[in-house]
Formats: sequence, C-alpha cells, structure tokens
Amino acid sequence: MDICPKCGLPMQACVCEDIAKSEQRIRVGTAKRKFGKITTLISGFDKNLDIKKIAKDLKAELGCGGTIKNREIELQGDHRKKIKATLISLGFEENSIISD
Repeated sequence: MDICPKCGLPMQACVCEDIAKSEQRIRVGTAKRKFGKITTLISGFDKNLDIKKIAKDLKAELGCGGTIKNREIELQGDHRKKIKATLISLGFEENSIISD
C-alpha cells in the first residue's frame, strides 16, 4: 500500500489535492495573439496541483486545444463564460475564481 508523503494517508484516501484546490486564487483572463486570435489564460495554480491533469480536463470539457506555459494554462478561444462552471466542477471554490 502506497502512503502519501505529504499527509501520511494511504494514496486512495489522500486529501492533499482537495485541500490545495480550496486554497487557490485562480485568475481567468484573455489575451489577443497573432492574427487577432483570442486565448483564455488561467493562472494562479500552486505547485501542489497536477496542472497537466487540470489542463487536460479543461480542454476535454470545453472542446478546445491548449497548452501549459510557466504554470499557466492557455486555451484556444474565448471561454470566459464557461470556465468558471468548469473549474467549479473540477473541485475549485467559486469565490476563489477571479475573472478579469
């Protein structure tokens, strides 16, 4: 049985990621790229979170492409209206998501 090095609980009962999600201050904004294309930028993730898994879930839920650069998720397109509900469904708190 594997034990989590952070909380000392078995990996099946580990709550480290849930606690880290509740303490985040997520900032959502947009930026204009080459040729006038819009990208949605999501930043403010702590190092305790698996940002690759979060990006993968966001891309699948929103049906878009994206990447991770400097602990920041970049999604293709303007998803400001849908991103808050999607982040809440992934376990982040509503009052910790700040939209620009």
